[in-house]
Amino acid sequence: MFSTHGSPDEAFRAHQAMGQGVEFDTIRLLMSRWGDLAVDIGDDAAVLPRLISGQRVVSTDACVEDVHFRRAWLTPFEVGHRAAAAALSDLAAMGARAECVLVAFIVPPSWEGDLPQVADGIGSQVRAAGARIVGGNLSRGRIFAITLTVIGVAERVVSRAGAAVGDLVLVTGTLGGPGAALAAWENGNAPEAWARSRFAAPSPRLAAGAALAAAGATAMLDISDGIAADARHLGAASGVWLALDERRLPVGPGVEPASALVSGEEYELLVTMPPAAFAAVAERWEAEQGVSLTVVGAVESAGAAEETAAVRGHDHFGTDQ
Repeated sequence: MFSTHGSPDEAFRAHQAMGQGVEFDTIRLLMSRWGDLAVDIGDDAAVLPRLISGQRVVSTDACVEDVHFRRAWLTPFEVGHRAAAAALSDLAAMGARAECVLVAFIVPPSWEGDLPQVADGIGSQVRAAGARIVGGNLSRGRIFAITLTVIGVAERVVSRAGAAVGDLVLVTGTLGGPGAALAAWENGNAPEAWARSRFAAPSPRLAAGAALAAAGATAMLDISDGIAADARHLGAASGVWLALDERRLPVGPGVEPASALVSGEEYELLVTMPPAAFAAVAERWEAEQGVSLTVVGAVESAGAAEETAAVRGHDHFGTDQ
Protein backbone atom coordinates (compact mmCIF):
# COMPACT_ATOMS: atom_id res chain seq x y z
CA MET A 1 0.00 0.00 0.00
CA PHE A 2 1.27 3.48 -0.79
CA SER A 3 -0.81 6.48 0.12
CA THR A 4 -0.37 10.15 0.90
CA HIS A 5 -1.78 13.09 2.75
CA GLY A 6 -1.65 16.76 1.93
CA SER A 7 -3.03 19.04 -0.72
CA PRO A 8 -1.76 18.70 -4.29
CA ASP A 9 -1.66 22.50 -4.36
CA GLU A 10 0.96 22.62 -1.63
CA ALA A 11 4.67 22.73 -2.41
CA PHE A 12 6.30 19.34 -2.86
CA ARG A 13 7.35 17.80 0.44
CA ALA A 14 9.69 14.99 1.39
CA HIS A 15 8.07 11.57 1.53
CA GLN A 16 7.78 9.66 4.77
CA ALA A 17 10.47 7.09 5.45
CA MET A 18 9.69 3.54 4.37
CA GLY A 19 11.24 0.26 5.43
CA GLN A 20 13.12 -2.34 3.44
CA GLY A 21 11.59 -4.91 1.12
CA VAL A 22 10.73 -5.57 -2.51
CA GLU A 23 7.35 -3.82 -2.32
CA PHE A 24 8.85 -0.68 -0.79
CA ASP A 25 11.65 -0.76 -3.34
CA THR A 26 9.05 -0.80 -6.13
CA ILE A 27 7.18 2.09 -4.51
CA ARG A 28 10.42 4.05 -4.30
CA LEU A 29 11.01 3.29 -7.98
CA LEU A 30 7.56 4.64 -8.88
CA MET A 31 8.14 7.73 -6.75
CA SER A 32 11.42 8.37 -8.55
CA ARG A 33 9.58 8.29 -11.90
CA TRP A 34 6.79 10.62 -10.74
CA GLY A 35 8.95 13.13 -8.88
CA ASP A 36 6.91 16.12 -7.74
CA LEU A 37 3.70 14.61 -9.11
CA ALA A 38 3.57 12.37 -6.02
CA VAL A 39 2.79 14.12 -2.73
CA ASP A 40 4.05 12.92 0.70
CA ILE A 41 3.87 9.17 0.15
CA GLY A 42 3.74 7.02 3.27
CA ASP A 43 0.40 6.95 5.13
CA ASP A 44 -2.41 4.39 4.86
CA ALA A 45 -4.88 6.79 3.26
CA ALA A 46 -4.95 10.16 1.55
CA VAL A 47 -6.35 13.28 3.21
CA LEU A 48 -7.88 15.56 0.60
CA PRO A 49 -7.83 19.34 0.81
CA ARG A 50 -10.94 21.21 1.87
CA LEU A 51 -13.06 22.67 -0.91
CA ILE A 52 -13.35 26.42 -1.14
CA SER A 53 -16.01 26.22 -3.84
CA GLY A 54 -17.55 23.70 -6.22
CA GLN A 55 -18.29 20.01 -5.81
CA ARG A 56 -15.89 17.10 -5.57
CA VAL A 57 -16.25 14.48 -8.35
CA VAL A 58 -14.74 10.97 -8.07
CA SER A 59 -14.44 8.08 -10.54
CA THR A 60 -12.59 4.76 -10.83
CA ASP A 61 -11.47 3.14 -14.07
CA ALA A 62 -9.63 -0.13 -14.74
CA CYS A 63 -7.29 -1.04 -17.62
CA VAL A 64 -6.66 -4.79 -17.93
CA GLU A 65 -4.31 -6.56 -20.31
CA ASP A 66 -6.10 -8.62 -22.98
CA VAL A 67 -9.37 -6.87 -22.13
CA HIS A 68 -8.62 -3.23 -22.89
CA PHE A 69 -5.41 -3.72 -24.88
CA ARG A 70 -2.95 -6.33 -26.06
CA ARG A 71 0.68 -6.01 -25.19
CA ALA A 72 1.79 -6.29 -28.81
CA TRP A 73 -0.24 -3.20 -29.70
CA LEU A 74 1.21 -0.63 -27.31
CA THR A 75 4.47 0.38 -25.69
CA PRO A 76 4.54 0.31 -21.86
CA PHE A 77 4.49 4.13 -21.86
CA GLU A 78 1.37 4.11 -24.03
CA VAL A 79 -0.32 1.60 -21.72
CA GLY A 80 0.07 3.97 -18.78
CA HIS A 81 -0.74 7.05 -20.84
CA ARG A 82 -3.92 5.53 -22.21
CA ALA A 83 -5.09 4.16 -18.84
CA ALA A 84 -4.73 7.58 -17.22
CA ALA A 85 -6.49 9.31 -20.12
CA ALA A 86 -9.47 6.97 -19.85
CA ALA A 87 -9.82 7.63 -16.12
CA LEU A 88 -9.39 11.40 -16.39
CA SER A 89 -11.92 11.49 -19.22
CA ASP A 90 -14.63 10.59 -16.70
CA LEU A 91 -13.92 13.85 -14.87
CA ALA A 92 -14.08 15.76 -18.16
CA ALA A 93 -17.52 14.29 -18.79
CA MET A 94 -18.78 15.88 -15.56
CA GLY A 95 -17.23 19.27 -16.23
CA ALA A 96 -14.60 18.77 -13.52
CA ARG A 97 -10.93 19.72 -13.38
CA ALA A 98 -8.55 17.03 -12.14
CA GLU A 99 -7.16 17.35 -8.62
CA CYS A 100 -5.85 14.01 -7.32
CA VAL A 101 -5.15 10.53 -8.71
CA LEU A 102 -4.65 7.18 -6.95
CA VAL A 103 -3.00 4.36 -8.90
CA ALA A 104 -3.34 0.64 -8.13
CA PHE A 105 -1.24 -1.91 -10.02
CA ILE A 106 -1.40 -5.66 -10.42
CA VAL A 107 2.03 -6.61 -11.74
CA PRO A 108 3.00 -10.09 -13.04
CA PRO A 109 6.74 -10.89 -13.14
CA SER A 110 6.79 -10.39 -16.93
CA TRP A 111 5.83 -6.72 -16.48
CA GLU A 112 8.24 -5.78 -13.69
CA GLY A 113 10.89 -4.43 -16.05
CA ASP A 114 8.33 -2.30 -17.89
CA LEU A 115 6.74 -0.72 -14.82
CA PRO A 116 8.94 2.44 -14.91
CA GLN A 117 7.79 3.22 -18.46
CA VAL A 118 4.15 2.55 -17.52
CA ALA A 119 4.58 4.97 -14.62
CA ASP A 120 6.05 7.57 -16.98
CA GLY A 121 2.98 7.28 -19.22
CA ILE A 122 0.65 7.79 -16.27
CA GLY A 123 2.75 10.68 -15.05
CA SER A 124 2.62 12.45 -18.40
CA GLN A 125 -1.17 12.54 -18.32
CA VAL A 126 -1.37 13.51 -14.65
CA ARG A 127 1.06 16.38 -15.18
CA ALA A 128 -0.82 17.62 -18.25
CA ALA A 129 -4.04 17.55 -16.22
CA GLY A 130 -2.51 19.63 -13.42
CA ALA A 131 -3.23 16.91 -10.85
CA ARG A 132 -1.11 15.05 -8.28
CA ILE A 133 -0.71 11.37 -7.44
CA VAL A 134 -1.75 10.96 -3.80
CA GLY A 135 -1.54 7.21 -3.30
CA GLY A 136 -2.51 3.78 -4.54
CA ASN A 137 -1.77 0.10 -4.16
CA LEU A 138 0.72 -2.46 -5.44
CA SER A 139 -0.01 -6.17 -5.81
CA ARG A 140 1.32 -9.19 -7.65
CA GLY A 141 -0.93 -11.21 -9.91
CA ARG A 142 -1.17 -13.22 -13.13
CA ILE A 143 -2.58 -10.45 -15.36
CA PHE A 144 -1.29 -6.90 -15.62
CA ALA A 145 -3.87 -4.29 -14.63
CA ILE A 146 -4.01 -0.64 -13.64
CA THR A 147 -6.90 0.85 -11.69
CA LEU A 148 -6.97 4.62 -11.35
CA THR A 149 -9.19 6.57 -9.00
CA VAL A 150 -9.47 10.17 -10.13
CA ILE A 151 -10.74 13.03 -7.98
CA GLY A 152 -11.74 16.39 -9.36
CA VAL A 153 -13.62 19.56 -8.58
CA ALA A 154 -16.45 20.99 -10.69
CA GLU A 155 -17.84 24.48 -10.32
CA ARG A 156 -20.93 23.22 -12.14
CA VAL A 157 -21.50 19.47 -12.40
CA VAL A 158 -23.05 18.23 -15.65
CA SER A 159 -24.60 14.75 -15.55
CA ARG A 160 -26.19 12.57 -18.21
CA ALA A 161 -29.67 13.40 -17.00
CA GLY A 162 -30.30 16.99 -18.09
CA ALA A 163 -30.83 16.91 -21.87
CA ALA A 164 -34.00 18.71 -22.98
CA VAL A 165 -36.08 18.54 -26.15
CA GLY A 166 -34.78 21.17 -28.59
CA ASP A 167 -31.18 20.99 -27.40
CA LEU A 168 -28.45 20.49 -29.98
CA VAL A 169 -26.30 17.35 -29.84
CA LEU A 170 -22.57 18.13 -30.06
CA VAL A 171 -19.36 16.14 -30.13
CA THR A 172 -15.76 17.20 -29.62
CA GLY A 173 -12.89 16.08 -31.83
CA THR A 174 -12.78 13.52 -34.62
CA LEU A 175 -14.32 10.05 -34.48
CA GLY A 176 -13.43 6.65 -35.87
CA GLY A 177 -9.71 6.34 -35.12
CA PRO A 178 -9.81 3.81 -32.26
CA GLY A 179 -12.25 1.62 -34.16
CA ALA A 180 -10.09 1.73 -37.28
CA ALA A 181 -6.97 0.85 -35.29
CA LEU A 182 -8.68 -2.04 -33.54
CA ALA A 183 -10.02 -3.41 -36.83
CA ALA A 184 -6.55 -3.28 -38.38
CA TRP A 185 -4.89 -5.10 -35.47
CA GLU A 186 -7.57 -7.77 -35.35
CA ASN A 187 -7.06 -8.38 -39.09
CA GLY A 188 -3.31 -8.72 -38.64
CA ASN A 189 -2.49 -5.32 -40.15
CA ALA A 190 -0.72 -2.21 -38.89
CA PRO A 191 -3.12 0.69 -38.33
CA GLU A 192 -2.73 4.02 -40.05
CA ALA A 193 -0.61 6.35 -37.92
CA TRP A 194 -3.47 8.74 -37.08
CA ALA A 195 -5.78 5.88 -36.07
CA ARG A 196 -3.11 4.25 -33.90
CA SER A 197 -2.45 7.58 -32.21
CA ARG A 198 -6.15 8.04 -31.43
CA PHE A 199 -6.20 4.60 -29.78
CA ALA A 200 -2.83 4.75 -28.01
CA ALA A 201 -2.74 8.41 -26.96
CA PRO A 202 -6.24 9.81 -26.41
CA SER A 203 -6.58 13.23 -24.82
CA PRO A 204 -9.05 13.64 -21.96
CA ARG A 205 -11.07 16.75 -22.76
CA LEU A 206 -10.80 18.30 -19.31
CA ALA A 207 -10.59 21.93 -20.39
CA ALA A 208 -13.34 21.44 -22.96
CA GLY A 209 -15.59 19.72 -20.43
CA ALA A 210 -15.21 22.54 -17.91
CA ALA A 211 -15.80 25.13 -20.64
CA LEU A 212 -18.93 23.36 -21.88
CA ALA A 213 -20.26 23.13 -18.33
CA ALA A 214 -19.69 26.85 -17.84
CA ALA A 215 -21.32 27.60 -21.20
CA GLY A 216 -24.57 25.86 -20.26
CA ALA A 217 -24.29 22.22 -21.34
CA THR A 218 -27.37 20.35 -20.17
CA ALA A 219 -25.97 16.80 -20.32
CA MET A 220 -22.61 15.25 -21.11
CA LEU A 221 -20.69 11.97 -21.20
CA ASP A 222 -17.46 10.71 -22.71
CA ILE A 223 -17.66 8.35 -25.67
CA SER A 224 -16.43 4.94 -24.59
CA ASP A 225 -18.98 2.58 -26.18
CA GLY A 226 -19.33 4.42 -29.51
CA ILE A 227 -21.41 7.52 -30.16
CA ALA A 228 -24.51 5.55 -31.21
CA ALA A 229 -24.60 3.51 -27.99
CA ASP A 230 -23.60 6.44 -25.79
CA ALA A 231 -26.31 8.62 -27.33
CA ARG A 232 -28.80 5.99 -26.22
CA HIS A 233 -27.26 5.95 -22.72
CA LEU A 234 -27.53 9.72 -22.41
CA GLY A 235 -31.04 9.72 -23.85
CA ALA A 236 -32.19 7.04 -21.40
CA ALA A 237 -30.79 8.99 -18.44
CA SER A 238 -32.52 12.19 -19.61
CA GLY A 239 -35.79 10.59 -20.74
CA VAL A 240 -35.34 11.88 -24.30
CA TRP A 241 -34.02 10.70 -27.67
CA LEU A 242 -30.83 11.92 -29.32
CA ALA A 243 -31.41 11.96 -33.08
CA LEU A 244 -28.00 11.77 -34.74
CA ASP A 245 -27.36 12.78 -38.32
CA GLU A 246 -24.50 10.50 -39.32
CA ARG A 247 -23.69 12.71 -42.30
CA ARG A 248 -22.55 15.38 -39.83
CA LEU A 249 -20.21 13.14 -37.84
CA PRO A 250 -16.62 14.47 -37.79
CA VAL A 251 -14.83 11.36 -39.04
CA GLY A 252 -11.15 10.67 -39.59
CA PRO A 253 -9.58 9.96 -43.00
CA GLY A 254 -10.97 6.87 -44.66
CA VAL A 255 -13.59 6.26 -41.95
CA GLU A 256 -17.20 5.69 -42.98
CA PRO A 257 -19.87 7.31 -40.80
CA ALA A 258 -21.37 3.89 -40.05
CA SER A 259 -18.02 2.79 -38.60
CA ALA A 260 -17.62 6.01 -36.61
CA LEU A 261 -21.02 5.41 -35.00
CA VAL A 262 -19.72 2.27 -33.30
CA SER A 263 -16.08 3.25 -32.72
CA GLY A 264 -15.54 2.96 -28.96
CA GLU A 265 -12.91 4.26 -26.55
CA GLU A 266 -12.86 7.65 -28.28
CA TYR A 267 -12.86 9.66 -25.02
CA GLU A 268 -14.40 12.58 -26.85
CA LEU A 269 -17.35 14.37 -25.24
CA LEU A 270 -20.96 13.92 -26.32
CA VAL A 271 -22.87 17.00 -25.20
CA THR A 272 -26.34 18.50 -25.32
CA MET A 273 -26.80 22.26 -25.19
CA PRO A 274 -29.49 24.82 -26.04
CA PRO A 275 -28.97 26.43 -29.46
CA ALA A 276 -28.49 29.91 -27.95
CA ALA A 277 -25.77 28.64 -25.59
CA PHE A 278 -23.98 26.95 -28.47
CA ALA A 279 -24.18 30.09 -30.60
CA ALA A 280 -22.55 32.07 -27.80
CA VAL A 281 -19.43 29.86 -27.77
CA ALA A 282 -19.23 28.50 -31.33
CA GLU A 283 -17.36 31.35 -32.98
CA ARG A 284 -14.43 31.37 -30.58
CA TRP A 285 -14.55 27.73 -29.46
CA GLU A 286 -11.84 26.05 -31.53
CA ALA A 287 -9.38 28.93 -31.19
CA GLU A 288 -9.75 28.86 -27.40
CA GLN A 289 -9.98 25.09 -26.84
CA GLY A 290 -7.85 23.65 -29.65
CA VAL A 291 -10.43 20.97 -30.43
CA SER A 292 -13.42 21.02 -32.77
CA LEU A 293 -17.03 21.08 -31.57
CA THR A 294 -19.52 19.76 -34.11
CA VAL A 295 -23.32 19.74 -34.18
CA VAL A 296 -24.32 16.14 -34.96
CA GLY A 297 -28.02 16.10 -34.16
CA ALA A 298 -30.85 17.31 -31.96
CA VAL A 299 -32.73 16.17 -28.88
CA GLU A 300 -36.25 14.91 -29.51
CA SER A 301 -38.96 13.61 -27.21
CA ALA A 302 -38.75 9.91 -26.51
CA GLY A 303 -42.36 9.45 -27.71
CA ALA A 304 -41.73 11.15 -31.03
CA ALA A 305 -38.66 8.99 -31.61
CA GLU A 306 -40.66 5.82 -30.93
CA GLU A 307 -43.27 6.86 -33.48
CA THR A 308 -40.58 7.62 -36.06
CA ALA A 309 -38.86 4.28 -35.46
CA ALA A 310 -42.17 2.44 -35.77
CA VAL A 311 -42.83 4.04 -39.17
CA ARG A 312 -39.30 3.46 -40.45
CA GLY A 313 -38.89 0.05 -38.85
CA HIS A 314 -35.41 0.69 -37.43
CA ASP A 315 -33.36 2.93 -35.14
CA HIS A 316 -33.50 6.64 -35.85
CA PHE A 317 -29.88 7.43 -36.69
CA GLY A 318 -29.28 9.65 -39.69
CA THR A 319 -31.81 11.89 -41.35
CA ASP A 320 -31.50 10.10 -44.68
CA GLN A 321 -32.87 6.81 -43.45
